Amino acid sequence: MDPRNLTVLKEFILIGITDCAELQAPLFRLFLIIYAVSVVGNLGMIILTKVDSRLQTPMYFFLRHLAFIDLGYSTAVGPKMLVNFVTNQNTIPYNWCAAQLAFFILFIISELFILSAMAYDRYTAICNPLLYTVIMSPRACWVLVAVPYLYSAFLSLIITTKIFISSFCGYNVISHFYCDLPLLTLLCSNTHEIELIILIFLAFNASSLLIVLVSYILILLAILRMNSAAGRHKAFSTCGSHLTVVVVLYATLSFMYVQPKSSHSFDTDKIASVFYTLVIPMLNPLIYSLRNKEVKGALRRIWENLWVSRMAWMDKHNLTVLNEFVLMGITELPELQVPLFGLFLIVYMVSVLGNLGLIILTNVDFRLQTPMYFFLRHLAFTDLGYSTAVGPKMLPNFAVDQHTISYNWCATQLTIFSTFITNEPFILSAMAYDRYVAICNPLLYTVIMSQRLCQFLVTIPYLYSVFLSLLVVIKVFISSFCGYNVIGHFYCDVLPLISSLCSDTHEIKWIILIFPAFNLVSYLLIILVSYVLILVAILRMNSAEGRHKAYSTCGSHLTVLVIFYGTLFFMYVQPTSSHSLDADKISSLFYTLVIPMLNPMIYSLRNKEVKGALTNLEYVCKYSI
Repeated sequence: MDPRNLTVLKEFILIGITDCAELQAPLFRLFLIIYAVSVVGNLGMIILTKVDSRLQTPMYFFLRHLAFIDLGYSTAVGPKMLVNFVTNQNTIPYNWCAAQLAFFILFIISELFILSAMAYDRYTAICNPLLYTVIMSPRACWVLVAVPYLYSAFLSLIITTKIFISSFCGYNVISHFYCDLPLLTLLCSNTHEIELIILIFLAFNASSLLIVLVSYILILLAILRMNSAAGRHKAFSTCGSHLTVVVVLYATLSFMYVQPKSSHSFDTDKIASVFYTLVIPMLNPLIYSLRNKEVKGALRRIWENLWVSRMAWMDKHNLTVLNEFVLMGITELPELQVPLFGLFLIVYMVSVLGNLGLIILTNVDFRLQTPMYFFLRHLAFTDLGYSTAVGPKMLPNFAVDQHTISYNWCATQLTIFSTFITNEPFILSAMAYDRYVAICNPLLYTVIMSQRLCQFLVTIPYLYSVFLSLLVVIKVFISSFCGYNVIGHFYCDVLPLISSLCSDTHEIKWIILIFPAFNLVSYLLIILVSYVLILVAILRMNSAEGRHKAYSTCGSHLTVLVIFYGTLFFMYVQPTSSHSLDADKISSLFYTLVIPMLNPMIYSLRNKEVKGALTNLEYVCKYSI
């Protein structure tokens, strides 16, 4: 590298899908959902075709490998792309870039040949049905998948090795959202050999398309010769899912590589790349499950087997299948039912209007487009979420004789409530950190509290809360209940449900103990450290006006913190001797319905900017009418 001004690169910068900051959060959420559906769908297809005895045919053998490949190349790209949406620098280490390129090429080339093997399988099934089991023997099927894997691995290693043993000029910006062939434009070495290898192998890879076309031409001729309409329909339906997958994949690749240079652009490349790296792996299992009676039948059989196994186990242990739970409610006194209904209806309505209003206000008013109000919007959404998980079910129970909730609704209520109530303290800790940066580092505030960091500080708590909620709920509801279905509460909470279980509850109790302990330590530490540093910064201020402004900036948030944590401490830290179910219900009422009502009031009545935004909105509405 001495004769030329070359640089040893340690990392690359990925341009990503878009530079627009306002699109980062929506795209992150969209692609996270797509990737999650893709992972669940393809893993489900792999497991289903492995365990169901009726899906042990060559067609489903190839489908299992197609699902594995889809999972492979979407995972090579997806997780890194999602991380880049929430980080300031879209970098990828040199070795990681090489690994990503190698795995992506390996799986995307394998997909083409697996699809051609599936086309040959369909040709044999329709054109040679009597010899199908002989031709498509297990050995032949393994050859038809092993050879593409070996060939793809060989091609992947050749291209990746050739690129990464070449010399880079020092410019390390890749105009894509993953490491792909744009790497060639960064090389200072002669790229003719690499380009020739890519061209030759791509031409050979076109043989996979030739196999697909020839297979389907012969299939079409065989179908046209059939006299039976039922036979033709069955043949078409057998090929329908595979044809759909082939058309979607090759149409995307053709759009990307065969479009004229005049209309070619990096943006269209990125859109096409997103489609075949993330969307197609999500669509394939959906196509094969929604359009395939055998797959749907296998799903139904697995569900029935699980249910039968559960019933047999419960019969063996003299356990009962519960269809519903009875909620004890707040009080059994009939004279209090109507007044409490009226009171909590007002509380819930005020909560809904206040939080919805705050969400709308912080969205539409341009003066409230700051990190502080971004977090406030998510706090309002969280408050609305867990109060709505409890309120609408609690209110009808005041007016009916039987306070029941179905088994599935109880699980749903616990899931939604756990998600939002776990999320709230983390949002409050993010708001504490925001106030610390605003007071202690005012000159760097807009740099530190960038839109990307704000999105990160709310996305991670949401994901963690969903994970923890699902973990606890699944653990509780796959356990066995003894038959006693009365819950001593006014909503489905985890602790009363655990007391109804006949299964061993040690594991669930450990989960409930460890995760909340982690939550408490982490978010309380963030809040306490933030406010200690804020207090130190305020005490150092010489200006009384500056101190007053700093105090007023934190006032609303501190009030919300004191009310929220005061309620939780009253509920969980009171001594056992004075602990009672009625006290639990009162404190639960306070943090499930009253706190979500108070929070928007605190932030609107104590905040001049929110009151100013309300005045502006009222003025605009008045003169618009």
